[in-house]
Amino acid sequence: MEKIRQIIIDCDPGHDDIVAIMLAARNPKIKLLGITTVNGNQTLEKVTRNALNVCQYLDIDVPVCKGLAGPIVREAPPVEERVHGDSGLDGPVFPPLTKQLDPRHAVDFIIETVMNASEPVTLVPTGPLSNIAMAMRREPKILENIDEIVLMGGAYQHGNVTPAAEFNIYADAEAAHVVFSCGRPVVMMGLDLTRQALCYPEIVDRMSKIETKGGKLFVDLMRFFCMTQKKVFGWEGGPLHDPTTVAYLIDPDCIETKAMHTDIDISGGQSHGRTNCDFFNLTDKVKNTKVAVKLHVDRFWDIVEENLKLYDHL
Repeated sequence: MEKIRQIIIDCDPGHDDIVAIMLAARNPKIKLLGITTVNGNQTLEKVTRNALNVCQYLDIDVPVCKGLAGPIVREAPPVEERVHGDSGLDGPVFPPLTKQLDPRHAVDFIIETVMNASEPVTLVPTGPLSNIAMAMRREPKILENIDEIVLMGGAYQHGNVTPAAEFNIYADAEAAHVVFSCGRPVVMMGLDLTRQALCYPEIVDRMSKIETKGGKLFVDLMRFFCMTQKKVFGWEGGPLHDPTTVAYLIDPDCIETKAMHTDIDISGGQSHGRTNCDFFNLTDKVKNTKVAVKLHVDRFWDIVEENLKLYDHL
């Protein structure tokens, strides 16, 4: 019998974070235990509201817990309003919000859920790593019941917020240092991989033929996201960063990885937040990361399509 992955998605929704949630919530290979939110693409209040709105709209019945409003050491960098808009999720229009926030803090929820799980839990962070690092520091015993950490963040080549650094890692580099050095397996979906997942107009047209709530929401999200990505970065199709994490859990063969050692630059210098990945194995340091290097693009979009079809029909 195929293993069902128990996961927690820790996120800062964000258009691509929402698509990651959409892939996870209905897939039979995944049991989504809960969603935790963190300051990142927009303020904590806004990204939490976005998570609640989407769970309500798609009937995703899991706890949503609000987490840290900023990094564990430094001041928070500016939010990514250029890409995600004032709400953090501009584009879709949702009905009045009635779904209630779970009263537990995200860090408490992560600790409690991992400690009480009957099988090891996979953590899927798609935003800054503040909540995950804080949970590890507050209760180190959770490490014993973490199967894997499959995250979106970093780059072994070029950043997107500085020449050296990717946004999620840069936003809380000290937290990233805690996570990458925690001793549990880390799979890194960096920009080198996620920039292969370009949502071209023909992809949006393809998904528009899916007459489900999931299909409609995807199209509403991507029409705004692709427009801003083109405006800011010049992409003809917006890179769908965060769903690569869940696609990997559904079908690991759709993404090729390379084992290497990764250090996080927490120097505060011009390369602060860089994921220094030893691509050529120049040192003897333990290979603490599987770094994603190649996306099988056709299979990735098939996974997206298959999962959008699992939602209620319009």
